[in-house]
Amino acid sequence: MKNYLITLFLSMPAFVAIIVSCNSYPGKPWENKIQLIPGRVQCEFYDTGGEGISYHDMDSVNNGSGKLNPANGDFLNEFRMQEGVDISYTKINGTDDNPFNDVMPEMKQLYVGWTVPGEWIRYTVDVQESGNYKIALMYTANGDGEIEVITDDSTSTGLMKVMSTHKDADTVAWRQWHHWNRTDELGSIMLKKGVQVITLKTIGNGNMNYDYLEFSRLD
Repeated sequence: MKNYLITLFLSMPAFVAIIVSCNSYPGKPWENKIQLIPGRVQCEFYDTGGEGISYHDMDSVNNGSGKLNPANGDFLNEFRMQEGVDISYTKINGTDDNPFNDVMPEMKQLYVGWTVPGEWIRYTVDVQESGNYKIALMYTANGDGEIEVITDDSTSTGLMKVMSTHKDADTVAWRQWHHWNRTDELGSIMLKKGVQVITLKTIGNGNMNYDYLEFSRLD
C-alpha cells in the first residue's frame, strides 16, 4: 500500500485535492467487515469515519433514512440516519417493483441515492488476487451520468459512463427515479492483492442510485 491516497473531485470553481495518509487513515470498515474482491461491494456499507474521511456529501442530512423513510424504529428506515450519505431501500409498493425495470432488484435492499457530482464514498476492501477486474453496477439513473473508482495508489478506472434508465413511458414522476438496471461492462481497473481503500466518485450528472459494484477477474 502506498503512503498516500490522492483523490481529486470537481468542486466549483476549482479542482480540490484531498490527500489522506493511508498509514493513518482513520476510516474503518462498516461493522469491521471488510468487503472482498472478487465479489460485490455493497454501496451502503461504506467505511465509518464521517464527512471528509470516509465520504463527502454535499449536505449533512440523510435524505433517505429518517427523512423519506420515517424514524420509527425500523432498521431499514433508520440505517445510518445520522450520516450525510443518503440511503434508502427498495420497496414493494410499485416504486422499485415496477414494470419499467430492465433488471428487477432485490426487495428491501439498501442503496445509496440522491447522488450529486463531487460526492464520494470510500470502502476498505480485501483484494484476493492481483489482476485486471471488470466492474458491474446495479443502479438507476435519471439521465446519463459518469462515475469513477480510484484505489489508494491512485490507480483509476477513468470516467465510466452510466447510461440513463429513465423511460418516458412511465408517467408517474416520482417512480421515474427507480427504473433499475445492471450493467456488466461498466469499466475495468487493475488491482493489487491485499487490503486497501477504494473511492467511488460521482462525476457527471448525479441523479443516480447505487446498489452495488461487482468486481470480477478479467485475466
